Amino acid sequence: MMRADSIVEIVDSQEHIFPKSIGIINDYEHIFTENQIKVLSDHLYQYDLTTTRQIVVITIDDLSPYEDSQQYATAIGNDWGVGDPNKDNGLIIVFSSALRKVGIATGYGTEHILTDEICKEVIDDIMIPKFKDAQYYEGIQKGIEALIKAWN
Repeated sequence: MMRADSIVEIVDSQEHIFPKSIGIINDYEHIFTENQIKVLSDHLYQYDLTTTRQIVVITIDDLSPYEDSQQYATAIGNDWGVGDPNKDNGLIIVFSSALRKVGIATGYGTEHILTDEICKEVIDDIMIPKFKDAQYYEGIQKGIEALIKAWN
């Protein structure tokens, strides 16, 4: 179960609100090149295989019905079942260049290591400076590296 402060619960039995996962890198905003997707995917799949820790990246231009990117990340992580269900060790990065928002949500098995403070530092100190220069791939890639370093 992913977590976030004050999650908004949405009951929607008629229509699914999240897009379908297309892999470990879900670039719905089309901000990465095919090669960038391959490099990130290969790295994250290898990390998952060696640690059983799953990191999923989502770029998206609409967070509806959420306004907060961390709440969206938490909800979609739960919906998609990110991480090992027995260890609850998933991590979701949601980024929207269109909305200028980024959020990181961690599973309960991850939050004691990758605290909200660490995730906020990674966002503020590593990712956002790259995003401000429209270096989206570099921001995500460097952010992932910092999160993996803190997680290990």
